[in-house]
Amino acid sequence: MIIEGPALVVGSNVDTDVIIPARYLTTFNPDELGAHCLEDLGKEVTKHLKPGVIIVAGDNFGCGSSREHAPLAIKGAGAQAVVARSFARIFLRNAINVGLPVFEVEGLSDAVRTGDRIQIDTETGTIRVERTGAEFAAAPIPAFLQEIIDAGGLIAYARNKFGHVSERER
Repeated sequence: MIIEGPALVVGSNVDTDVIIPARYLTTFNPDELGAHCLEDLGKEVTKHLKPGVIIVAGDNFGCGSSREHAPLAIKGAGAQAVVARSFARIFLRNAINVGLPVFEVEGLSDAVRTGDRIQIDTETGTIRVERTGAEFAAAPIPAFLQEIIDAGGLIAYARNKFGHVSERER
């Protein structure tokens, strides 16, 4: 599958409190969370956070608390994927659990500007910057994780594969 869209470059050490400030943690509604995603980075960033965007970050994206609200907010804002030099491990797993594609790749955050169109081939891990033609290699998403993402997250995947999942099992 190809994911294509404009980049939103956010830098390194973007923690979960910046992705979705704690004052909005009263809901799990992705649309409500998405309305406040990255707002503490300022209007210069949030004006580029539109449906179809691909967030590009440096090191340690999603550090901080382990809340699933952070990748939910990113999805609710309409971002298609997050590409970073590195992720906090719990964010990486939470992103997959809510169906948000994430890719680790060296160098992209230094080679792309906000607004540049990028393409991600999820099967090969190839990431291409349209403006420069530069290509980067990320690990492709393994097939079993792609199934979870395609289903819309772990709960939806389990429902599809095993039938009803009760509230208690969530």
